[in-house]
Amino acid sequence: MQTAGAPLWDDLRVLLALHRHRSFLAAGRALGVSTSTAARRIDALEAALGRPLVHRSNGGTSVEPDALDLVALAERIESGLHAIRRDEGDEAFSGTVRLSLADEVVRPVTQRLCELRRLYPALELEILSETRLVDLARREADVAIRGSKSSSPAVVHRLVGRASFGLYAAPSYVERRLRGARLRTAELARHDFVGYEGTLAQTAKSSWLMAHGAKRFVVRSNSHHALLEAALQGQGIALMSDPSVRSIAGLVRLEVDAELPSSSIFLAYHRELRKVPRVRLVVDTLDTAVREALR
Repeated sequence: MQTAGAPLWDDLRVLLALHRHRSFLAAGRALGVSTSTAARRIDALEAALGRPLVHRSNGGTSVEPDALDLVALAERIESGLHAIRRDEGDEAFSGTVRLSLADEVVRPVTQRLCELRRLYPALELEILSETRLVDLARREADVAIRGSKSSSPAVVHRLVGRASFGLYAAPSYVERRLRGARLRTAELARHDFVGYEGTLAQTAKSSWLMAHGAKRFVVRSNSHHALLEAALQGQGIALMSDPSVRSIAGLVRLEVDAELPSSSIFLAYHRELRKVPRVRLVVDTLDTAVREALR
């Protein structure tokens, strides 16, 4: 029997699913339970806590603002349970390693990790391509490749190098708008650019463009692949890391009369995972792969 004020995980996970999917039907499908079961779980949680947690309307279902602390609690429990499952491995190099990567490095990193799995087939991988910085301290992921350091003392950072950036455009854009693939920063305001959207628009490379006069962003996206394709299609100039486009045919690196930005690249992981064999194996493999890519 549920004790008043002590919500059960089975109830909290329904609340979390409702927050993510916005309806009892969709939440039930995500959890593999019926709509009526999902509704009963929320009723039980509201009764136990003595307050409404969910707003129901014809337009959908939403979690009440003062219930978002419970959603955050559910997310922490979910991350902890995922971490426990990942830690279940019978052999030194078995079990799951969860990685968080920017999408511009997903393909080469995945190629290297697949080579690793051929040597250690009991190793399992979960590879997340995402724009946000996952909370490694809460074990939302085991290992991340990122361009900045976390403030948490629970996270270990290994500096593996610096990524240089360049201005790139398709030959069709160069022929129409540039002479000899040379670009003066004083002319940035009259050129078309493709650039990042959302939180990625606040990065150092986006700030560099705007600080040097770039104004016309004709395509914006939170996806590296979308911006790469837009640049290949001649839509505008892209500021991208040199390693991420080095093997891409169809782009010209422009000469520019200013120093371009660069970014430190870190491998990051939870301090408690330093001696876990499968995590150490993945970290060391990525260390070598990233250093080679940055050379």
